Amino acid sequence: MMALARTYAVAGIGVAIFWVLGLPLPWLLGPIFACLIAALSGLDMRGNDLVNTLMRTVLGVAVGATLTWAVVVSMAGMWPTLALMPVMIALSAAIGVPYFRRLWGFDFATSYYSAMPGGLQDMLVFGEEAGGDVRALSLIHATRVLVIVASLPFILSYFWGVDLTSAPGAPASSIAPAQLLLMAACGIVGWQVAKRVGLFGASILGPMILAAILAMTGILQHRPPAEAIAAAQFFIGMTVGTKYAGVTMGEVRRDVLAALGFCVILLILAAIFTEAVVLLDLAPPLEALLAFAPGGQAEMTILALIAGADVAFVVAHHLLRIVVVILGAPLAARFFDGS
Repeated sequence: MMALARTYAVAGIGVAIFWVLGLPLPWLLGPIFACLIAALSGLDMRGNDLVNTLMRTVLGVAVGATLTWAVVVSMAGMWPTLALMPVMIALSAAIGVPYFRRLWGFDFATSYYSAMPGGLQDMLVFGEEAGGDVRALSLIHATRVLVIVASLPFILSYFWGVDLTSAPGAPASSIAPAQLLLMAACGIVGWQVAKRVGLFGASILGPMILAAILAMTGILQHRPPAEAIAAAQFFIGMTVGTKYAGVTMGEVRRDVLAALGFCVILLILAAIFTEAVVLLDLAPPLEALLAFAPGGQAEMTILALIAGADVAFVVAHHLLRIVVVILGAPLAARFFDGS
């Protein structure tokens, strides 16, 4: 209990520092950096899995509430950019496996699943089943999410001039209580039903699907209030930072440094695909960048909501990325020589 209270306090201090300094996304980046520094300093840091999952349901409802019939119909026109996602994943594997294996000396299973830009839990499960180093995989993927999520707001704010200070929703006081209760029901019921049927990413996809159905029928007329989105940022940011609890200097020198180098490769790949999409006039720059940036699904959803991007476009591409990696990674790994 003390460790949990300490983690909340450290995350809160991070929010305050970012707020005072006028840095972008204080509710997300403040907890990330504060908890990261505390974890690397040796403090016992931990989160609450149930609360973190509930916060992900908020994002699922937020996305689902934006899906009108017009938006759903427009998704058919996304196929040219969606078709590029498997190409990016294949390039990530082609570059990443030799990078981790030959340059850093990881075994094949660890190298392969480190190079796959999928969800953290999925890659840990697949990697462990294949005989990989679970601790190394955890740190590598945590670093990938950290670097992508931490760098994009600064790129968007200071280089692209995107306004990241506007509220991602209306205040709770302006939304009818019945709508607030409906959103809460969408989150909990959608999550539990999706979990029962074994849907991957159940805490986000279940609420998203249920909220989308109610939004398209006109029953749900709002997305979650600004306070709920801020809370989701806080807890998800805290979770990213606490992934480094208990890390040793040896792991920093090998696992984290290897991950940082690969993050540079991934950012270059994302930049290339973003530029290609923009030059071919397939999508606006903001949507293209957020769609091809290989960060976590929840974190990219938050950025899309706050930046005012086309949330459906961004989420569709990240869903496809996760699906391709989950379905394709175990199959593709069998064709590689793991000797």
